[in-house]
Amino acid sequence: MRIAIATQDMKRLDAHFGSTRRFAVYDVSKEGHRFVEAIQFETISGEDGHHADDGEDRIGPKVEALKGCALLFVLAIGGPAAARVIAARIHPIKVQQPESIEAVLSRVQTMLSGTPPPWLRKIVAQERPDFLDEETET
Repeated sequence: MRIAIATQDMKRLDAHFGSTRRFAVYDVSKEGHRFVEAIQFETISGEDGHHADDGEDRIGPKVEALKGCALLFVLAIGGPAAARVIAARIHPIKVQQPESIEAVLSRVQTMLSGTPPPWLRKIVAQERPDFLDEETET
């Protein structure tokens, strides 16, 4: 499963969707995780959620860059941005406070290894139709 994490320093999940300068992208499975890429942006919004009035779309390029990710971890995301992320079949997950990227990766691995919550089972089943079969065999 491919996930994206909003980060300013490539060490922690520590950014809002609109104000992050980069996303760390990882492939995560029951067995482990692998860094895929860092997606960087020069044009961002302020953490207060206000966008510059220059008419430039700052949400679209981020959503486009995240295509292929199943989950997106952020500190915050506004309603319009969340709607566009969801429309791209990416599930946004807001966390209450900054945490290490390793902690996020470990949590996703744990969820995949045990009995994932229903919302995650649905996402995994869309990516890998055989996932539910594997679960019933054990």
